[in-house]
Amino acid sequence: MTGNNNNGFILQDRDRHLLRELAVMRVIDREQAKCVAGFGSTTRANDRLLGLTRAGFLRRFFLGTKAGGKKAIYALSRNGARLVDVPFRGPRRTQNEVLVADFLLTHQLHINQIYCALKYRPIPIVEVRFLQWLSFYEPLEASTRLIPDGYLEVLTPEKTVAAFLEVDLGYEGRSAWKAKVRNYLRYAVSGNFATRFGVPQFRVLVVTDSERRMQSLRAATLGLTDKVFWFTTFRSITNDGFWSKVWLRATGEERQCLL
Repeated sequence: MTGNNNNGFILQDRDRHLLRELAVMRVIDREQAKCVAGFGSTTRANDRLLGLTRAGFLRRFFLGTKAGGKKAIYALSRNGARLVDVPFRGPRRTQNEVLVADFLLTHQLHINQIYCALKYRPIPIVEVRFLQWLSFYEPLEASTRLIPDGYLEVLTPEKTVAAFLEVDLGYEGRSAWKAKVRNYLRYAVSGNFATRFGVPQFRVLVVTDSERRMQSLRAATLGLTDKVFWFTTFRSITNDGFWSKVWLRATGEERQCLL
């Protein structure tokens, strides 16, 4: 189905899908838009993103890159959210603003990498399928400040595997990480997870920006538990795949598959 706005922009089903996904992902860059909307070429993606921005459905700003350049970042506009009937969320940035650095946006873009890998890339395991992803905008419980970066479920022939996601880019200190681990452990033994999600157990998948950071978090976690937590790096996922033997537990050096 297509439709026109007042400026004559022809809105396609693919565009509406992209707008709905932005309610989950909050921000996207061009490559993530290509993945989510199925654009076959960079030129086509650029054209549609520019069209959606000019039509008032997207907000655009720019984020500085390590190479000294800048790349466009997109978020829902109020009109875009209204069009597909989703909450208006996302960064409050000025249209076409250039940001030298923005840790929150960088963090969200890394979360989106995992989301895209889970929902839009094939799972190379027979009879395993992606079930759902949840984003959080408030703590899991009123008694804790714990807000996971995401929650995912996949269905296997034997059971539903549930996991919270933690993307760690090295912004938090060791004490903050240990507090987060303790909160997850308390949640695991409280029984509240099964009541809320309908699954008996969960894992916590921790994805870091470097091997060194991963080893630091593993050591900090092992002082509290050797269960629940699984660790890997973005480089490992990029090189070998999310479902490959790229995961380590808090103890042991044998890399494992999640399933």
